[in-house]
Amino acid sequence: MSKNGEHHRATLQRIAHRVMIERGLLPDFSKQALAELDQIGGPAASTNGTVRDLRKLLWCSIDNDDSRDLDQLTAARPLPRGGAIVFVAVADVDALVSNRSALDGHARHNTTSVYTAAKIFPMLPEKLSTDLTSLNQDEDRLAIVVEMTFADDGTLQSSDIYEATVRNYAKLAYNSVADWLNGSGPMPAPIGTVSGLDENLRLQDRVAQTLKARRHTHGALDLQTIEARAVFDGDLLVDLAPDTRNRAKEIIEDFMIAANGVAARFLASKKIASMRRVVRTPNRWDRIVELAAEHGSVLPSQPDSKALGQFLVSAHAADPLRFPDLSLSVIKLMGAGEYVVEMPGDDAIGHFGLAVRDYTHSTAPNRRYPDLITHRMLKAAMSGHRPPYDVDELEELAQHCTEEEDAAKKVERQVEKTAAAMLLESKIRQQFEAIVTGASAKGTWVRLLHPPIEGRLVEGYDGMDVGRRIRVQLVYTNVERGYIDFKRIS
Repeated sequence: MSKNGEHHRATLQRIAHRVMIERGLLPDFSKQALAELDQIGGPAASTNGTVRDLRKLLWCSIDNDDSRDLDQLTAARPLPRGGAIVFVAVADVDALVSNRSALDGHARHNTTSVYTAAKIFPMLPEKLSTDLTSLNQDEDRLAIVVEMTFADDGTLQSSDIYEATVRNYAKLAYNSVADWLNGSGPMPAPIGTVSGLDENLRLQDRVAQTLKARRHTHGALDLQTIEARAVFDGDLLVDLAPDTRNRAKEIIEDFMIAANGVAARFLASKKIASMRRVVRTPNRWDRIVELAAEHGSVLPSQPDSKALGQFLVSAHAADPLRFPDLSLSVIKLMGAGEYVVEMPGDDAIGHFGLAVRDYTHSTAPNRRYPDLITHRMLKAAMSGHRPPYDVDELEELAQHCTEEEDAAKKVERQVEKTAAAMLLESKIRQQFEAIVTGASAKGTWVRLLHPPIEGRLVEGYDGMDVGRRIRVQLVYTNVERGYIDFKRIS
């Protein structure tokens, strides 16, 4: 238990609620939103004759072990001359959450679900996000389907977007599916209960790996960071464990990147403005060049994603254990993503890290408001109706979503730091290996190599820059504020 006598989980939940309010986010749903929720008796049913029936496809979901808000399903079909058709079904949240309703107002305010160490603050009530608008196993649900035909080499040959009824035949988890695909674990039980699903998933895996390789030839960056996940024994926090990428996650990642590109181009083809997700060329490219030089590589003086991607591949091969530290440094130096409005015919800013020109967010409408916006624009485009947002409102929403995403991340980081302070409060004066993750007028930040905990460098920060490896000593923790302070050891 923490010093004030609370269980760790309760302390983290209380602090998370407080930090949500401090960051201007709504931790609780309004009476009006809950009243609307009470009026929703079941999942949305098809009332449109153009909605296709795709329940016979071998749909499955792959997500985190504990995920209950299932946004997307995937399926694939081999083509007789090579290549495959990939289907991505995304929950039709808009079918139950009307634009400008009270439920929509809460989602529009927060713009995202906030995932903290001991509590999730969902963008939509759990009755929706984990039930009526979730693509749950053995349930019929309305979805927006992105259909993509790929050649053997991963070239996208054709695509389409339409509404359909789908059915999830197997709720799967990343880690067990990845172990099975890698040959290091047994087939997950749900796969064996669905005839043909094992072959379908192996086809999905082959296509995803081809898409990944193709993106990398165009300059996509293979970055691997260490995300810490709180581990509890009952209500006692016992560890922050790294949550790493794996082969099953890559199936979802690569299919979602492809589907998001199709959605962006579909709106452009209909002469409709879209909210794009962009990552601009790095402002601190000079420091990325310096980091490459420290690893024995030379990068051009101007930002070049292909050259950076090649450097990252060689750096991973040379030192895979320390590669996540380098990845984190590059991510910090690249800068954050943002939402912008793009008009048809505009020069696309693109996504520097993914090396894609056309990219929107459309595959997680239970968790992200920009995806719900994109779905409403897509449905208007498909039906020939006027878009539900004009350009001025879209631009306001793009700025708002960028700002609130930043606020949500700060909540998640602060609660993660609180959890980290809990783990470290008994380790004052101990020394650790660390890497500098931030250096500016606001302060210098370091992350321990193990456990993967970040804190502020309060002594010995002169001359420090992102990517520098140093040794530090823990000098102070504050659980309530999530403060962790280190000083540099010569």
